[in-house]
Amino acid sequence: MLKELPLAGVEPPLRKPEWMKIRLSQNKQFHGVHGLIRDLNLHTVCQEAACPNQGECWSRGTATFMILGDTCTRSCGFCNVKTGRPLSVDHDEPQRVAEAVAQMNLKYTVITSVNRDELPDGGVRIFAETIERVRESSPQCRIEVLIPDFKGSERDLRTVCEAKPAVLAHNVETVARLYLDVRPQAKYWRSLLLLARAKKMKMVTKSGIMVGLGETREDVIHLLRDLADAGCDLMTIGQYLQPTPRHLPVKQYIHPDLFRDYHQIGMELGFKHVESGPLVRSSYHAETQEALMRSEVV
Repeated sequence: MLKELPLAGVEPPLRKPEWMKIRLSQNKQFHGVHGLIRDLNLHTVCQEAACPNQGECWSRGTATFMILGDTCTRSCGFCNVKTGRPLSVDHDEPQRVAEAVAQMNLKYTVITSVNRDELPDGGVRIFAETIERVRESSPQCRIEVLIPDFKGSERDLRTVCEAKPAVLAHNVETVARLYLDVRPQAKYWRSLLLLARAKKMKMVTKSGIMVGLGETREDVIHLLRDLADAGCDLMTIGQYLQPTPRHLPVKQYIHPDLFRDYHQIGMELGFKHVESGPLVRSSYHAETQEALMRSEVV
């Protein structure tokens, strides 16, 4: 049998190295979380973004809730969340998220969303209401929000900050040089400005990037310096994985040694904590990162 050859001009996908192999974990807790999310008609970034840690996190009883629907108005080259015209805002969604957090008896939860650029407020009121409903039903639960850029609106950012989440996260996702290809509808400087403004509003701030998209070590160091200058407290660095053939290809699988190097550089630049590793995602072990920072402050 003849070996099938790749199409001309199309590079074959890189073979995953040993350190990228994931052991699936689906225990009773996993199925309980899956059933609860289905029954309450909720979305999680674990599912929509095809996160490689879904099995581990759900098996520990944790999940990152994605509000404002499952359809994004932007078309980032890395993201598995579908792009299109979203449905109308579901005003009952904040209460259903609160019910899920209460039933799971969570001590820490992460709430994120799709971009809703078609809404006058970018969906910020639903963000604030979700925080308030979770706090009412589960006062013991600390809340981290992973927000979009709200097209640079300081007013919308303030609305979220006034709801007083424990951590305000906004991912820059990639280095400045690659923004046009990776995040064509976003702006690097706008994300940095959002984080700097949030810090001035007395928030604990956090950001994250993916590596393996063609950036250099110097690119990453430059980005870390920019984030440190913006006052960013917490940082996550993980390996980009191509969700489908129509998404941006993986240019390189980053060796664990380089991830350790990025961790060390970030800590030397003044971050309170840097979570850096091949399988790290922005919400991975989020509760541990926030707890470590609080222990240092105390």
